[in-house]
Amino acid sequence: MSVPTLPILQDDLFLADVHSASTDEDEALHLWWLGQSGFLVAYQGAHLLLDPYLSDSLTEQYADTDSPHLRLTGRVVAPERLDFVDVVTSSHNHTDHLDPDTLCPLMAANPGITVVVPRANLRFAANRLEVEPSRLTPIAVGQPVSHPPFTLHAVPAAHKTLMRDSHGFNAYLGYVVEAGPWTLYHSGDTLLYDGLAEKLQSWQIDVAILPINGRSPERQAAGNLTGEEAAALAHQVGAGLAIPCHYDMFAFNTASTDQFIQTARRLNQPYVVLKNGGRWIGHR
Repeated sequence: MSVPTLPILQDDLFLADVHSASTDEDEALHLWWLGQSGFLVAYQGAHLLLDPYLSDSLTEQYADTDSPHLRLTGRVVAPERLDFVDVVTSSHNHTDHLDPDTLCPLMAANPGITVVVPRANLRFAANRLEVEPSRLTPIAVGQPVSHPPFTLHAVPAAHKTLMRDSHGFNAYLGYVVEAGPWTLYHSGDTLLYDGLAEKLQSWQIDVAILPINGRSPERQAAGNLTGEEAAALAHQVGAGLAIPCHYDMFAFNTASTDQFIQTARRLNQPYVVLKNGGRWIGHR
């Protein structure tokens, strides 16, 4: 078995980098990639975690099966060491976006943390995390969640389809996050669908975080954007910056950034490709 690549910053070095940004009281926005679709956002000393997967639960679950989840990149940091997080999200119920081995230690380390989940998934998430539904904060389209300085808006995502529950609430979401003068879009897992770009054009997106491990001859059933689609969507909605994600975590479920980079350059779409554990800083 191959040894996973080390993140560019890991454990103590990663935490030192995060804490160095916590003293920044101006309008700068700090963003770290934690692997897969996980990102840590810091703004004026507050911290938001987007869809973190910081365990080996899937590797352990699928060991000795015909679908091994072998890590390509090591874990950036143990979740229990993130004892300064204010808000954490899950965009849908797949374990790399709703991982009890990540979220339970994180909640223990941050007793007052706001845990945002799609309203359609509230009971499922509560059961998986072994908490009462009232411990979680549901979100739905048109029902934003505010935890200053962050305000989260739900955007439907189509992880193969636009799935809704019996009450019409979307089971797959992306999140538009407002933080002071900044607006981020974290798509969760999604394909393109009619109306997505128009929904996003309601905001002035500064940073669009988009998956790139979509359909290819090897991944016909993948329910995500391709690199070309991700760069084109960022361009269509006028995003100030595009950041690719959902690759370099598992050997069976990765993608090259080449197509994303080539398309972004062709469209003159600004972009950044982060390393696991790496930081982007935005200044006003």
